[in-house]
Amino acid sequence: MARAVRRGEPEPFELEGTAVDPGTMTTVDLPIARLPTGDWVHMPVVVSHGKKRGPVVWLSGAVHGDELNGIEIVRRVVQLLDPTLQSGTVLAVPMVNVFGVTAGSRYLPDRRDLNRSFPGTRRGSLTGRLAHAFFERVAKRAELGLDFHTGSGGRTNLPQIRCDISDPKTRRLAVAFGAPLVLDTPATPGTLRAEAVKRGIPVLLFEGGEAGRFHEEVIEAGVSGARRVLARLRMIPAVPAAEAPPVFTEGNRWIRAGRSGFCRVEVRLGERITRKQRVGVVCDAVGQSERVLHAPDDGVVIGVLRTAVVHRGDPVVHMAKIRGKGARKKDRPAGQTEDVST
Repeated sequence: MARAVRRGEPEPFELEGTAVDPGTMTTVDLPIARLPTGDWVHMPVVVSHGKKRGPVVWLSGAVHGDELNGIEIVRRVVQLLDPTLQSGTVLAVPMVNVFGVTAGSRYLPDRRDLNRSFPGTRRGSLTGRLAHAFFERVAKRAELGLDFHTGSGGRTNLPQIRCDISDPKTRRLAVAFGAPLVLDTPATPGTLRAEAVKRGIPVLLFEGGEAGRFHEEVIEAGVSGARRVLARLRMIPAVPAAEAPPVFTEGNRWIRAGRSGFCRVEVRLGERITRKQRVGVVCDAVGQSERVLHAPDDGVVIGVLRTAVVHRGDPVVHMAKIRGKGARKKDRPAGQTEDVST
C-alpha cells in the first residue's frame, strides 16, 4: 500500500520503478548492459529525497573511468546529507562510466569517449547507450548538474570551475562553489555539460587533480564547493562561505613542447606568470641541446604536465588570462581559447 503524502510534503521520487519517500535516502541500481557472462552491469544512483519541496540536482563522478576524485567527492557529499533536513532531491552518481572504472580506463570497451557521446542513443554503440541512460534517467530530471573531473593524459589541474558565466544563475552558483578559479569557456559539443545546457540545465564542471589517484586537497575543495552550492539553493542548512572569492579567467591556451625530449616544468599550479617568463625546458637525454618554454602572455597556471617524456606539440603548461573579480562576458575583449573540456 502506498504511503500517504502529508500536507506540504513532496510526492515520492520515482526512479527505475523505485519510489523514494520524502525524508529518506535510497540507492537505485540502473541496469546498463549485460556482460558476456550474462551478468548485468548497473550504475548506482543514490537518491536523497528531502522532506521539503525544492530543486533536483545531480552530482556525477567518473564520466571518464580513470578520473577518480569525483567518486570520492560524490561519496563524501552523500555521507553528509540528511534527507530529513533537506529540501529537494539530490541524485548522486559516483560512477557514471562503470565500465571504465572497473577496467582502469578513461574509455568504455568500445574505445569511445563518453564525454563526447551525449545525449546518446538507445541503439548503437555501448557508449551511446550509456550516455542515453544517464542523460534520460538522471540529467534531464534535474535543474542543475555538478560534474566532477580531473586532468588527463598525464596532466594535473588546479581546482577550478568551468562554465559559461554569461548566464546569471550559473555565475552566481560558480561564485558560491568557491573554487580558486572560474574558467569561462564554452562547452564542447557532445559533452554532458553542452547537452544539458542546450536543454536549459546549468552545469558546473569541477576540475582538479589528475587521473588514477585521489588528491585530498582537491577532494576537500570539491566536497566543500558542492555543499556551498546546495546551501545556496537552500537545499541543506547553511555552510561556511569560501575564504576568498574565485578568480575569473578567459582566453586559456596551452604552452606546448617545441621539440621531443625530456621535459622539466618550472612553474606551479596557481602561479601567476608574466609574458616571456621561463616556464619549463625540454632537453635531450645527454644534455647537448635544450629548448626553453616561455609564457606567451601574462596569466595564471591552471594545469601542468606530470610526465617527463614529451613529443613535439605536446601540451606542457595550461594557462589562462585573468579578469577582474566577477567579470562578465559582455565586458571582455575576445581572447584565444582552446578546447579544454575533459
